[in-house]
Amino acid sequence: MRILVIGSGGREHALCWKLAQSPGVHLYAAPGNPGIAHIADTLNSTDYLSAAKKYRPDLTIVGPEAPLVAGIVDQFREQGLAILGPTTAAARIESSKASAKTIMQQAGIPTPRHVIAENAADARKALRHFDLPVVLKADGLAAGKGVVIANTAAEAEAALHSLFSLSRQILIEEFLTGEEVSFIALTDGTAILPLEPTQDHKTIHDGDQGPNTGGMGAYSDSRILSDQARQRILETIMEPAVRTMAAQGTPFSGFLYAGLMMTPHGPQVLEFNARLGDPETQALMLRLDCDLLPALEAAAHGRLHEVKLTWKPDPSVCVVLASAGYPGNVRTGDPITGLDHVTKSTVFHAGTKFHEDILITAGGRVLGVTAAAPTLPAAIAAAYAEIPEIHFEGMQYRRDIGQKGLKRW
Repeated sequence: MRILVIGSGGREHALCWKLAQSPGVHLYAAPGNPGIAHIADTLNSTDYLSAAKKYRPDLTIVGPEAPLVAGIVDQFREQGLAILGPTTAAARIESSKASAKTIMQQAGIPTPRHVIAENAADARKALRHFDLPVVLKADGLAAGKGVVIANTAAEAEAALHSLFSLSRQILIEEFLTGEEVSFIALTDGTAILPLEPTQDHKTIHDGDQGPNTGGMGAYSDSRILSDQARQRILETIMEPAVRTMAAQGTPFSGFLYAGLMMTPHGPQVLEFNARLGDPETQALMLRLDCDLLPALEAAAHGRLHEVKLTWKPDPSVCVVLASAGYPGNVRTGDPITGLDHVTKSTVFHAGTKFHEDILITAGGRVLGVTAAAPTLPAAIAAAYAEIPEIHFEGMQYRRDIGQKGLKRW
């Protein structure tokens, strides 16, 4: 069976790593990366439709949000090509935070109080009605970096300038306290198959300090959510979202990601994403204890109710190694050494490429060092143990990935 994976990051490497374990699969990736090239035929092209017409995959899996928003699913379906992911209309749940808030309101999904502002003057007026700290979000795709938590009025004012440079409108949102959780489910537009809970680490520095990034690491552990909490999330968030979108004529198929805040009053949705998380996927794939392909096929063809997923009990941890300057002006082109000395962890490539047979940095997030173990403390230790073997100039990473979860052990 021929499978095409769209994307070039750590998430796509993790997907390919898992799919390569499926019997009888021939993998293609467009454009892929040097890590993916070890297990799949990488197609140096972002003309995804032409690649699919040439190689005729039996199923295409879309990793990143940008192709989804640009209409790759609509284009493939028009050509009769099987593909898993939401249409452009359904992907607006991620591409427009305002649209996502509308869906949440219509579905009765709990979410923080918010105001949408279309200019700085209206935003300043709205800010008077919010306590500090306050959350400001660009309304559009910003690679996980279009969010500012302003602790002072001066920080809020500065955020208005930066966010309006990214978007024509911004959301001003009530700041919630609690623990953040990434809750991802596979859906065919009707049935919902939840994955194990994960927790992302969004800011660049330890202790959740510094600017937001696309994600500096994640861990997956069954203890993050109780069975009761999982059921409540399904009943009050995931099922209403899928049901409401179907009723509106924009059914969602693919991976629906709810970024949650677990407050004292229950889970509230901070954002929806229209795809798997990165780096959550890296941690999840290490825990998945079954063939992933049958579930993907079933979701693409409206038969998700026929399959189940099984998971290893062992927690897993992914630590992202980032380039100098990230998440600001990223320095690239630095040689990467030491990967051949990493033997106990799984290293997923993200921002890498070859230059004259030398592996170099080619993006902000470069590698994801991922490990699993019978306990969370052991998984954390395993993920960090071999990082000193890896080197590129200016390499930075957080040293506290997974620490929040230790209170449950």
